[in-house]
Amino acid sequence: MNHRPVIAVTADCMMIRDIMPAAAVYTVYVDAVIHAADALPWLVPPAGEAMDLDALMDRIDGIVFTGARSDIQSHHYQGAAAAENTVQDPQRDSTTLPLIPKALARGIPMLCICRGIQELNVALGGTLHQDIAARPGKLSHFPPEDWTVEQRFAESHEIQLENNSILGKLTDDKMVKVNSVHRQGINRLADDLIVEATAPDGIIEAVRVRGSKAFAYGVQWHPEWDWRDNPLNAGIWNIFGEACRN
Repeated sequence: MNHRPVIAVTADCMMIRDIMPAAAVYTVYVDAVIHAADALPWLVPPAGEAMDLDALMDRIDGIVFTGARSDIQSHHYQGAAAAENTVQDPQRDSTTLPLIPKALARGIPMLCICRGIQELNVALGGTLHQDIAARPGKLSHFPPEDWTVEQRFAESHEIQLENNSILGKLTDDKMVKVNSVHRQGINRLADDLIVEATAPDGIIEAVRVRGSKAFAYGVQWHPEWDWRDNPLNAGIWNIFGEACRN
């Protein structure tokens, strides 16, 4: 029988029906872990200092740092105060940001998606654009609020793959189209990260960790959304799942 690895999936703190907060994760991530990575998902609640992260890592084979509606609190990267009404999740910040360096030190494979790639950059000392569209020469990477879910997660813009990138081993194309559902993005790249792909406006779309003990990768788009119909995104989940099995 093949070993099915256990993959931790980071959850958000969300209000459910305006009654009380809950640890929640979108089911597309759970679906991708089960079917695309061929693994067992383990929800990681945003419990902050109450979480014994070392004990967690003793029991898992990989981690997915998921996308989220919330922004990382700007004080974590010495950024300016966030705009009023910015959605934040300090409970998640206090869970994921300490977890990333611990996982890297342990050599636990990780796939960091959307907010996750931003967490990876911040945890390793980088900074973020708080609102990409407000920067001169930058595209809007976030779809209109009145679009349907299908419209919001449809392919949006091309990205250019760097030479010798991991992504380049999954496709013969140097330019591929991806979805785009993020207001924030990497500004100053952390020293330990290597760029794998960029958008036409220069926004970093994929990174890997320099000299990591195991697969440690981040993408700014959402490969969990359309992996069944997208060979590149399916390939990302496949090599991540294989790293977890190893």
